[in-house]
Formats: sequence, structure tokens, C-alpha cells
Amino acid sequence: MLQTRLGKQVGPPMLFGWATQKGNGANPVRLGGSVPQPPSPSPPPTARGDRIAAIMGSSPRRGGVAQTRLGKQVGPPGRQGKEAQRWRGLFPNRELVGPRRRRTWACFSAEPCSLIMPTLITARDLTKSYPSNSLFDGVSIHIEDGERIGLIGPNGGGKTTLMKILAGDLEADRGEIIRKRSLCVAYVEQDDRFPDDATPLSVVVAGLGDDSETDLGATTRATITLSKLGFSDLLRSVTTLSGGWRKRLALACALAQEPEVLMLDEPTNHLDLEGVLWLEGFVRQASMAMIFVTHDRRFLENTATRIIELSAAYPGGAFEAAGNYTEFVRRKDAFLDAQRAAQSSIANKVRRDTAWLRQGIQGRQTRNKTQVDAAANRRDELKETTDRNKAPARTTMIAFQATERKTKKLLVLHGVSKSMGDKRLFESLDLTLTPGQRIGLLGVNGSGKTTLMRLMSGDLLPDSGTIKRADDLRVVTFSQHRASLVQSQTLRDALCPTGDTVDYRGTSVHVTGWAGRFLFDVDQLPMRVGDLSGGEQARVLIANLMLLPAEVLLLDEPTNDLDIPSLEVLEQALLEFPGAIVLVTHDRFLLERIATEYMALDDRGGAKWFATIEQWNSSRKKAEPEASEKPKPSASAPKKRNQPKPGKLTFKLQLEYDGMEEAILEAEAQVERLEAEAADPALTADHERAATVYSKLSEGHTRVTELYARWAELEAIQSKR
Repeated sequence: MLQTRLGKQVGPPMLFGWATQKGNGANPVRLGGSVPQPPSPSPPPTARGDRIAAIMGSSPRRGGVAQTRLGKQVGPPGRQGKEAQRWRGLFPNRELVGPRRRRTWACFSAEPCSLIMPTLITARDLTKSYPSNSLFDGVSIHIEDGERIGLIGPNGGGKTTLMKILAGDLEADRGEIIRKRSLCVAYVEQDDRFPDDATPLSVVVAGLGDDSETDLGATTRATITLSKLGFSDLLRSVTTLSGGWRKRLALACALAQEPEVLMLDEPTNHLDLEGVLWLEGFVRQASMAMIFVTHDRRFLENTATRIIELSAAYPGGAFEAAGNYTEFVRRKDAFLDAQRAAQSSIANKVRRDTAWLRQGIQGRQTRNKTQVDAAANRRDELKETTDRNKAPARTTMIAFQATERKTKKLLVLHGVSKSMGDKRLFESLDLTLTPGQRIGLLGVNGSGKTTLMRLMSGDLLPDSGTIKRADDLRVVTFSQHRASLVQSQTLRDALCPTGDTVDYRGTSVHVTGWAGRFLFDVDQLPMRVGDLSGGEQARVLIANLMLLPAEVLLLDEPTNDLDIPSLEVLEQALLEFPGAIVLVTHDRFLLERIATEYMALDDRGGAKWFATIEQWNSSRKKAEPEASEKPKPSASAPKKRNQPKPGKLTFKLQLEYDGMEEAILEAEAQVERLEAEAADPALTADHERAATVYSKLSEGHTRVTELYARWAELEAIQSKR
């Protein structure tokens, strides 16, 4: 069957075909052109699992029209309409449309039918590079209506840049982008930046800009959007919102524009597990097309309908597969296996070409230019295939140092309680850490997970209870705030503070080789830490922790900004670590692989143990009140509290104690502002300003630590009344 669209041939026969018999002015719905009508329609000879879209109408002999929509008959009956109904099991999510009059036409294809999912954005041969780095070359991508695309790839591979190019915020060096006319695209950045004096309502109204004709219209749209996302108090300060509710606010700004394509850059970063679960439900229920950058494999598994990976390991710099993450991994492995087999086959041909080219006089007489050119092309193809096959092998090398301690009990917490201000984080908590034990800490932001880890490390003292540590216990802590990194340091100094070598497991390793283990090139060593990406900073911190022998690892959100290959290596390193691990992360895939048990803090002072995340999630849902959830202030939000009862504090110390919480909140707010400023890409262009910001940020982290220590000291004095 010959393909035609508006009377013009558009491809080879039988790959994507439709047919109609034009008569009495009748035209098929949504397609034009004509070819001879077959005497009777028959199901296409394709497997049930193929993507088949079939569009059938009624028989000319019976008259009338039988249309089906998602398998339901909506027009007069007819033999062909009944036939179409029998097909609904093949494509329950496809719309079946018959002709306007007494003619029959059909469409069947091995690819998604464009009648059902119109293409919104098509990009061909996109190339983007910077003077010091080439991001991607020749990447092609398309976005169809209603699909959810997961965009993955190694750190620095250009995922965010590609999304900004598709959104129209950046220009590609080369390539072509075709967008649907009047297409509305909304892009949600990774970091949420809102004015300190703003409210949810004012943020969304400001985001609408000139989209609404009147302020009343903008206010109405903003109010409706915020209400749909669960906001009840639209006039509260955004500084009191937790990370999860700030992400909802960023989504509200985008959804108020009523976009046809929503782009999300690392939406799960810095969310607690409950926030990730809410976001997952939102993505699955949304009707617009979505493309999101994330390294959360469980999120990809549960939400994506198609996954695209940017990597130099593939021809054209990208590989895509329809389906969830499991299906993507299966197809990716099959492709890479085939590519390795192709390399072997091409290598054999190149060896034969080389032997032929080295023949003597007799061989030269039979050579021709075409054969010589073909041999040269095969050599080029072999080099390209070999380079692509080498690309996946470049991963971070992570392995934590462990001691040979045989102590059964490393750390014991008995009856431990801790409060911050008037909020009781946990009470009468018992916990014993033994070698090989791996605990996953669960709970919303502000429930006390980080505080509990600081108690284990010795940075804080409990209000009551006892904490016993094994003699000379070695505890290594990974902090999500990365306060130990000095932003003004060079990468060389951060990896190797003294000399040119580091001591790893009793062996001296040169700084260039040590940097290479974490995917840093030699020319990156003079770069400042503040100029590195979030994933690169995370690798620097992991490199520093690997130099410290440990018996207990306390990991607070170690997965933030790490790409999937680095996450897989981190998982393996943690599984091989013989000591005890306490892990806080929103990455459910990592939790399920690492944790042997789970402790959940309920944000009301209680703690429970669970065997699986599913058990915790079911328990959490049962405990939720029937009323709609209201935004909860973050742990750093100012709260009213009762004045402490007077004890042995002097008048001066009592004044200091009364103002301590406000001072801590102010210091934390200043740190948050400086972190947002440090994350601004424009900062890298102004080195003097960057040095000032990084210096103030380091001082801010130190100030917060000192205030917490002083608060604990005053509380200890005050409690001895």
C-alpha cells in the first residue's frame, strides 16, 4: 500500500499506510489524499505487542458511520464498526475514528500514530559546546502530547542545557527546532528562588506577568492553581515553607501559565520522601506533556513513558526507549551488546582491508578508488564505535575505608530525647548500631533526622538519655550542606590539602590519579570548588571521606546531584562496607538496596521501626488526617514558643537563651540566601564577588554550628534547676 498525505507520497509502502476511497465529496477524518480502497479491511499482520493504531469506519454497503472512541461505539452500527470494537484490546488508550461518510480507511504503524499523539516539539541535529567543554553533538529529540519523558545522563552531559534549548531560553550552536504554533512551554529550574518578602499568591501572580489582561484575572488564576496544589494560606511568607511546599509553589508558577509542555530540572532534589511521593503522584496525573531531568530511578520507573539518555556512548549522542526505567535498562544493555559485537565485526573487516592494501603489485592493479574509500570509511567507523564502547566504562571509583574492629556494639542510644525550642523531635528513643547494620532514616523535613545523626556523631548532646560509643569509635559524616568544602579552594587543594599525594589504604596516590578516580580531568585541578557543579562537589566530598578510616558512616542525603552511574558505584561501595551505616536519602531505589531496616520519625516525637518502605508508606497514609493537608513550616521557620522556666541561668544568660532561637533562625536564613546566591551561574563571571560570597557562606555555616552548640550549652544549664 502506498503512503500518501494530502495526495503526496511520504514514505515507503506498508510502514505507515492509510487508505480511503474518495466519493460523493467524502473525506476521511484528519487525513487527506486518496489511494484505491481495498475490497475489505483486514487486521494488519503484526504482533499484538506492536504499537498499532487502527482507524476503521463502516461498510459502504451498510451505510451510515460507526465510530469508536477508546473502544466505545459512538455512532450508528455497522460491520466495520463492530470489527473496530473487537480491536480495542490491542490499543485501549488509542482513539478510533471512522470516516465522515460511507467509506473506510485504516492506519497501522509500528510507531505511535501521529493522529493520536501530535508532536509538540521536534529538534534535529542539535549541537552545543563551550570553549572548555563540548556538551552534545547531533542530538535529535521530539516531544509528543501527553507523554512523560525522563532525561538522564552523566553529570556535565548537557541535560539542563538541552532542556533550556527546547524551552527557548538558550540557542543551540547548530540544529533545527520546530515547535507547534503558539506552543506554551513552562520550565521549572532546579533551585527555587523567591523574594524573602513574597507570599505564594504574589509569587504566582508575578510569574504570570502580562499573560493576564487584568490584575483580577491574574489573581484568580493564581488562586485557583494554588488551591489545586493544596495551598490554604496564600498570604503567608514563603520563608516559612518547607522544601516540599516551595517545590509546589514553583510548580504552581508554571501551571498557572497553562503550559502544553512542562519541563522539570531535578524536581526531586532536596525533597523529603513524602515530597517525592506527592510529586510522583502529581506527574502521573498531569495531562500535559512533561520532560524531566532526574537521577531518581524509582521516580523514573513509576512515572516515565519514555526515557532518553544523553551520552557519548551512542550514535548521535542519545539513546531512547519507550517504557519505564526497567525497560530502558533492558533495551540499553541489548543495544550496547550489539554495538560491541559490531565493533568486533568491523575490526575483522578493517584487518582484511589492511591486508589487501598492503598487497604487492598484483594487488595494486586491481584496486579502485571506491574500494579504497570504503576501506577508509570502515576505519573511521571502527574508531567511532570503539570510542562509543569505551564511554560507559568511565565511572567514579568509590570505596570507603573500614577498620578491622570486631566490637559487637559500636553505638548505643538509650532513652534519648531531644527538642528544638518547643518542638519535641523524639523521645525515649533506643537504638543500637552493630557492624553490618544499615539503617534507613525516614520522616518529613524537620522531623529530626539530621539532629539524630548529629547526636550520633557527638556534635549535639541529648536532652535526656545516654549515648555510649565504643572506645576510639571512628565516625565519618556526609553532610547535605557540604559545609566542610571551602568554595574558594582550588580542586587540587580540596582533594589533596598537603603535598602532591594522598594516603589511601596505606598507599600513596598522586593527586592527578586521585582526581581521575572521581572523573576529574587534569585541567580541572586549578578550578575553584565554587565553580564546580553540584554533582562534582558531591564527588569531592566523597573523595575526602574515603581517606578517613571509619566504623560508622552517617550519610545525610549523599545522592543529591549524583548521576546514575555514580549512584550505582556508591551503592556497591556501601554494600561492601563492613561497618554500620545510617542513611538519610529520598532515593527509594538506593534505600531499598542498602537499608536492612528502617526507622521513621513521625514529626510528633515518636519513632517506629519498619521492615520495608511500603510498610512505612501504608502506616503514614493511615495516620494522615482526613482534612486536607496544610503547608508545614520548615525546621528553620520561626515559631512561637513558651518561655523557658527560670532555672540557674543568670539574668544575662536568660536573655541570651530567650533570643537564641531567633538568632539561629536568622543565621540559617542568611545561609540559605548565600547558598542561593552561590548557586547563581552568573556568579562565576565575577571572581571578586564570588570570593566574597563563598567566604560569607563558610562563615555563616560556622556561625550556625556555634549557635547550636551554645544553645545546647544553655539548655544544659537551664535544665539543672
